[in-house]
Amino acid sequence: MATPSPKPPARKSAPVKAKGKAPAKAVATDSPAATYRAEHQRDVINRLKRIEGQVRGLIDMVETGRPCEDVAQQMSAARKAMDKAFYRMMACSVMEAVSFSGSEDVTLREVERSTRILEKYA
Repeated sequence: MATPSPKPPARKSAPVKAKGKAPAKAVATDSPAATYRAEHQRDVINRLKRIEGQVRGLIDMVETGRPCEDVAQQMSAARKAMDKAFYRMMACSVMEAVSFSGSEDVTLREVERSTRILEKYA
């Protein structure tokens, strides 16, 4: 009679580092723009942490041999959650451009920049 093999130890994933980018700096909260940005950052970070949990759950599902349809359903949910986090982040960018810029020219340039990002990545 064969004995069951022990479960492999859980993998710990290292944090993903952005290539060629400096770490994000904390935003001062002394102006309305900074407060607005800090609130959106917190929201996006919370969304990303939930997505991280979903991805860890997906890894577990695959490792334990769950049916492909179940895995596909959870992958779809994680993908949609990532899209929502992206659009939330972009909404912050557009709101900052419209609400907190100094001149009309700056506002137009910032809105165009946000639009290019949406076109490129959405």
